[in-house]
Formats: sequence, C-alpha cells, structure tokens
Amino acid sequence: MDVAELDYVLPDELVAQHPAARRDGSRLLVYERASGAVRHRRFAELPQELHGELVVVNDTRVVPARISIDAPKGEVLLLERVDGDTWEGLARPTRRLKAGRRYGPVELLEHLGEGRWRLRLDGEPHGTTPLPPYITAPLDDPERYQTVYARDPGSAAAPTAGLHFTPELLAALDVERVTLHVGLDTFRPVSEETLEEHRIHGERYDVTAEAWQRIETAPHVLAVGTTTTRVLETLARGAALHGRTELFITPGFEFRRVDALLTNFHLPRSTLLALVMAFAGIEETRHLYALAVEERYRFYSFGDAMLIL
Repeated sequence: MDVAELDYVLPDELVAQHPAARRDGSRLLVYERASGAVRHRRFAELPQELHGELVVVNDTRVVPARISIDAPKGEVLLLERVDGDTWEGLARPTRRLKAGRRYGPVELLEHLGEGRWRLRLDGEPHGTTPLPPYITAPLDDPERYQTVYARDPGSAAAPTAGLHFTPELLAALDVERVTLHVGLDTFRPVSEETLEEHRIHGERYDVTAEAWQRIETAPHVLAVGTTTTRVLETLARGAALHGRTELFITPGFEFRRVDALLTNFHLPRSTLLALVMAFAGIEETRHLYALAVEERYRFYSFGDAMLIL
C-alpha cells in the first residue's frame, strides 16, 4: 500500500489543544459498515448506538515520563521499563550525550540508535505528562490525559479513544479490561514509501484468563481504541495472555475478534490510520475523514471520536 494513501488535509484549527469541558461531551461520528449510514451524535449517547456488545478497554496508565536534564539542556522521555530500574527511552540532544554519564536522575547506559537509549532511573518516574508534540497548549489537569479506568502504569502515551468515558457512562455498559502499554512507535509516522516497509516495535500486553474467556465467547465485541484492537487480534491468533505484540494491522487484514471499533481521528501517514482503513475500508475512511473535516470535528488526542459498527 502506497503511504500517500494515508494522507489527508487538515486545517490547523481542527487539532484539539484542550480536552472537552466534559469527557463525554465530545462529538461522536457513527458509521455503519453494512448500510453506509452516518450519524452525528454526542459521546454520551454511545449506549444508544450499541446492542449488547462487550466493550473492551485498555486500562494502561501514562507515567510522568518526560524528565528535564541540564548540561546539556534537554530531556529524557521514558518509553518502557525493561526491568527494575532499567528503562528504554528517548534522549536529546543525543549527539551531546554520552553513555556512562549521569544526567540528573538518569544514567545513560547504551545508545540504541535513532535517539533511543537504554538507561537507569533513580526511583520511580517523577517527570511531567508526555503530551504529543501537536498539543502546544499547557494541560491544567494531567488526569485529563488519563482514562478514568487507568490503573496499570507503563505507557508513554494515552489510549486516547478511552479519554471520552466517564464513570457514569461506563456503568451503563458491559465492560472488560485488557492492558497494553503504549509506546511512541505506535504514533510514529510512516516514513517509508509503502506500508509493507514499515516496522513496528513491540509493545507489552497483559490479559487475565478470566477476561479473555469473556472476550473470546462474547457474541459481539467493541474494541475501544487501536491499542485494544491489537491486543485482541493478537490473542485471537493464539498468542499467550502475556507478552509483546508486533502485530501490524493494514488493509486486507482479517479481523477475528473485533466486531466494532471506537477510535479517535488519527494523524496522516500513521499506523493507526492504516488500522482504521483496514477495519472500515480505505475509501470509506477517506470519505469519513473528509466529512469530519467538513463538519468541523476536533482531531487527534483531545479531539472527537468515531464509532465504526
């Protein structure tokens, strides 16, 4: 697939800089694959669009992973805990940093290439919330970049489709949990000319046997977000309940466990947009994104959502 097919034009003012005043006050674009019907709803109306689906969420929690360093002035962004106090992360300015040196609470152990380092961190992370670079406005409440059901720390970025839920809305649904710790590679733009040339780095996941039994036997499953989708489709192919997934979902993929998808609007040339195209269809997705732009939906992490049935 030519990566140019993942391009679309988005006015800058449609990139959401702040979350909605109320989580479930965001808009919801509903698309029925079978009929082609489109509806414009509010997220609080989600239960009215569902018909008994088991709603599966990713309960990972974002760690305060952005750590400032001095001499040279820069930062370390924690990506994943390897073991104990050893992490993998991004550090800049990489060319001025050296292995074996300490920078505040961080000791850089080994440069892994492309700005990635294996490092040792003193204690638990005590940095700031690692907001995406397209969000330039300050975040008054860091909890707004966490889902209300987040409980397992380990992510470098939030599973943003879940940011719209409130405790009251969750109580009205049949919900099950999985965990996938989100790395920044999930959001890394595809720089190759074709999707087939792109490589996804693995991400850790964890699912209890009880949760998988419910998910596996449910008549219909709604996956909340692309990260949840990757976990479910990994397990549906016989993978262990704990491990790492490098599953790369692109158009032509056979979905074995996800029957409906709830997702935000994603960046051009991203693997997340490729996943949505795999689920809804390439031209259908391009049409829905064009419609969302025309209808002035808000895009990306703090933006509005889309439900694909």
